[in-house]
Amino acid sequence: MSQTMGSGTTGDVTSDDKLWAALAYVFTPLVPILIMVMEDKKSRPFIKAHNMQALVWGVAFYIIVSVTSAFLIGLCLLPLGLLVQLYWGYKAYQGNMITIPVLTDFVKNQGWA
Repeated sequence: MSQTMGSGTTGDVTSDDKLWAALAYVFTPLVPILIMVMEDKKSRPFIKAHNMQALVWGVAFYIIVSVTSAFLIGLCLLPLGLLVQLYWGYKAYQGNMITIPVLTDFVKNQGWA
């Protein structure tokens, strides 16, 4: 589900990069939108990769929860999704790249990360 950033990455991953990547997952979609307007953050490769995944995840997840909450399924999905976001934030803070099935490939194929 995750892999460590290797020597083949462009630029060094700073502790600031790790913090912003973790915040993008934990407070999605608000922080990813904020990062997109911050010139110094949106050009960092590590932040950019995590930010776009977090943004797409946040929008898709909250749409699904909103639609399914009428059937009480969404109310069960919400705590599970929030725990997953916390886990991804933790892994990003450790400097790992997160691979979310389907979503990571979608973001890369769109050229967003």
